[in-house]
Amino acid sequence: MTDYWRPIPMTDPARSAAALPLAGGWCWFDRLERLSRSEAPRIVPPEEVPPEVLERLTAPRAPMAGLSFDAPRIMGILNVTPDSFSDGGLFDEGEAALEQARAMVAQGADMLDIGGESTRPGATEVPEAEEAARVVPVLAAIRRDSGIPLSVDTRKASVAEAALGAGADLVNDVSGLAFDPRMGAVAARAGGLCLMHAQGTPETMQIDPRYDDVRLDVYDALEAAVALAEAQGTPRDRILVDPGLGFGKTLKHNVSLLANLSLYHGLGCGILVGASRKGFVGALGGAKTARDRMPGSVAVALHAVRQGAQVLRVHDVGETRQALSLQQALVGGIP
Repeated sequence: MTDYWRPIPMTDPARSAAALPLAGGWCWFDRLERLSRSEAPRIVPPEEVPPEVLERLTAPRAPMAGLSFDAPRIMGILNVTPDSFSDGGLFDEGEAALEQARAMVAQGADMLDIGGESTRPGATEVPEAEEAARVVPVLAAIRRDSGIPLSVDTRKASVAEAALGAGADLVNDVSGLAFDPRMGAVAARAGGLCLMHAQGTPETMQIDPRYDDVRLDVYDALEAAVALAEAQGTPRDRILVDPGLGFGKTLKHNVSLLANLSLYHGLGCGILVGASRKGFVGALGGAKTARDRMPGSVAVALHAVRQGAQVLRVHDVGETRQALSLQQALVGGIP
């Protein structure tokens, strides 16, 4: 029987004597939820948790791609595509993309994520050469303009390779190394790698997605992806994991993943959350269009930080930074 251990995160400055740091960050815990596929959940003290599990849950996450994780970090989304679900066609020209990059840096982004292929539900694959032609010139221009850490959002090894040559620091693979067998070796040369969980491909992922237990199934899939990345040359301390909200998940699946987000600290990696303007935000918040989903997206981002997530991938950098600054000040325990 496999056990899964979900720390119950707290941010109150009045910490108990038994409190342990969550991933060496701003949250703490003194209880965990023990989960299994065959038994009912049970609340347990840290003393009942295997030492190697506690080590993964408590150890500080190492700096990656020029960023430390002693505070939550904001990754600004820059889609240089004609068809992304929220901002397609807005920044697919070089100068517009550069101006948007400058704006997000000014608004408080800690990193930018540049993507040239929409992976929204129903999207079709973009040829590698076309994707690279969209991404690489923009990424190179931003690198000449700024020292901000840069991520390339791609499933394709050749695009990642070209982006790294143009100055990218991190590879963000929404397939979790499942799409291109060469990606692991290429990503091992980067300063960091984000592995996202997705069930199926963009063309098919929202056609009746099913799980035995979405929390544990996603955990197991991410654990396998991390092991693959390690075997191909990327150490665990240079890996972020992303549960893949909206990628082969129903509304209930997304809510369950967010409610149990602290579970994924058990992988010993930093956690990235990308909920910005996604359909489930609109469904829960009553916002019909993607651009109306900023308030709900910020709410999810703040929840993710209270669960100890280290990276927030967002469209609305200024609004998220303002909300995060208020949360930090009011909680007091967040740097």
